[in-house]
Amino acid sequence: FFGLKKDSVPDIRLIKLEEEMTKFKPENKEINEENIRTFVQGVLDGKIKQHLLTQDLPEDWDAKSVKVLVSTNFDEIVFDKTKDVLVEFYAPWCGHCKSLQPVLEQLADKYADNENLRICQIDGTANDIAAFDVSGFPTLKFASGGKVQDYNGGRTA
Repeated sequence: FFGLKKDSVPDIRLIKLEEEMTKFKPENKEINEENIRTFVQGVLDGKIKQHLLTQDLPEDWDAKSVKVLVSTNFDEIVFDKTKDVLVEFYAPWCGHCKSLQPVLEQLADKYADNENLRICQIDGTANDIAAFDVSGFPTLKFASGGKVQDYNGGRTA
């Protein structure tokens, strides 16, 4: 959740609890008083960008009909104005997400030959997306021509 891994501790994160929870990670890994002061002041001054949690991009992210998104390829794929993109934000433990998976795959298979449409999914528990606040799973969004629409219907497949 905080972007910490077992092999990287000890480490520091600064969390702003406002309308949205924003996480910051220091650029300098060395933990000392000077670095902590510089880090906190940089956050307060707006000089340090928000830290977004991301998974590594799989080499085969686009090999299947349902494309895999992570934080690092999300904007390039979803905000491509030449494509229509359906994105499912899912959680691996979510029962509704598991039920939706075969339906999403059937849809992606049906439109696999349509080069103007991409069906994608992203693990919303392991990837932060600055443009969206996802609070429930599954969350579906449709992007077309750079504009994004939310799906607000039921959560059953």
